[in-house]
Amino acid sequence: LELCALVKRKPQIINELALSNYRHSLERVQRRVEHQLSEVEEQLIIEKDQFGVNAWEELQSKWLNTRLFDVVVLGEKKTLIYGEANGLLPHPDRATRESANRAIYGLLGKDGEVFSAALRSICNDWVTVSKRRKYASPMESSLINNDTQQGIIENLLKTIEKGAGTYRRYLKLKAKLVDLPVLGNHDIIAPIAEVSELKFTFQQAQDLVTKAYSRFDPLYATAVKEIFVKLHIDATPRFGKRHGAFCAGYYNGKSAFILQSFNGSLSDVFTLAHELGHATHDWHASRNQTLLNMNIPSAVAETASIFGELLLTDQLLDEAKSDTQRKALLCLVLDEVGMTAFQVTSRVWFEQALYSSIEKGEFLDYQTICSHWTKSRDRIFGDAVTWFPEMQAEWTMKPHYFMANYRFYNYPYVYAQMFVYSLYERYLEEGKAFVPKLVKALSAGGSMSPIEIGEIFGLNVAAPDFWSGGLNTFERFIADLEKII
Repeated sequence: LELCALVKRKPQIINELALSNYRHSLERVQRRVEHQLSEVEEQLIIEKDQFGVNAWEELQSKWLNTRLFDVVVLGEKKTLIYGEANGLLPHPDRATRESANRAIYGLLGKDGEVFSAALRSICNDWVTVSKRRKYASPMESSLINNDTQQGIIENLLKTIEKGAGTYRRYLKLKAKLVDLPVLGNHDIIAPIAEVSELKFTFQQAQDLVTKAYSRFDPLYATAVKEIFVKLHIDATPRFGKRHGAFCAGYYNGKSAFILQSFNGSLSDVFTLAHELGHATHDWHASRNQTLLNMNIPSAVAETASIFGELLLTDQLLDEAKSDTQRKALLCLVLDEVGMTAFQVTSRVWFEQALYSSIEKGEFLDYQTICSHWTKSRDRIFGDAVTWFPEMQAEWTMKPHYFMANYRFYNYPYVYAQMFVYSLYERYLEEGKAFVPKLVKALSAGGSMSPIEIGEIFGLNVAAPDFWSGGLNTFERFIADLEKII
């Protein structure tokens, strides 16, 4: 509040020479100034949220995680908690996947009025508060927080919609690979058999990732090697360990810590490459920026991590000993990009549709919300996938829509995926001349806007046709897959 008040009173401080290192941080504060309320009003919002939208968010989580699901696993009926049932969605056995999907979304659909009440309340509250703060739309707060602009995101989403046919092309290829006329929704993220058969030790994964980074540039790989030498990775699976993977920057130590449960799959190797990319980003930024400038916008925070995945992809493709290995690798990569770029875009449209309904005075009951979900979904998948009727309730388990005061969680991931894929195209064109540009971008931390980060590489992310470049890498992988089927 005090900083916003200062910038509002003395906007010229943004251009003060003594504060030049914080120019962009102050510009981000300035974007919030006109939306800041009085201290009393801000306190009232915090107090009303405690037992208002925060309680609705908690209800969704508690309700979801206290359900029990009857799933047939390899012919044996089991009663499972949500986490266990959800873990079966990519199971190698197709009948098990079908049972898990129908059990989860069938039961959640029966509780649809509970979930719709929670979502309706959270969304309507957000519209009310957004108007009070004088935001032009329910999305504007997110755009400010993510340091981007409405026009850039609209161009991004339009590009993804135009490229949806490319994604469907891959889905139809995958159907051919698994000997199906068309994929069911339970086949979209299912691994092909060859992926499940690939296994790695942690040492093998370490060697592969280190080699991929070193092949790009030996000095660039310094951060990766340092993480291993300092034993800053907790990769051992054990009871009670937190699920998932993440990288936590350690500013004072100019390093980072990584948590992952490594189980030897190809996917685990890619997760390691991804998290080490975050560590590399922290390594460079912490050596060149103050702590305040370590606040990296989500839109570019995934730059080094996704780039690391691509380095690993091309290395593994070059070293693959058979078409079977290449096929497994390409399917894994294309599945991931399809999820992050295309499926997530449909979720952005879904959220936009919710607010459009509210603005029109429509009541967001369960069926209305489900209709928005399926229409948004079908804009991406078209005729490439058939869906169980129960899947209309899929939105009920997505925590992002129920996060109080955190709207439009999804689009930064689409931005990051397509931005880095565009960068990789530039790297393939420039070779070693690209390396110092990437290092400069990572070293900037949060001191530059995503637009300025793009300019380091000679890219204009605000140009309407910019995002189409990101599809080129995706199409290259599909073309490689088509050659070996």
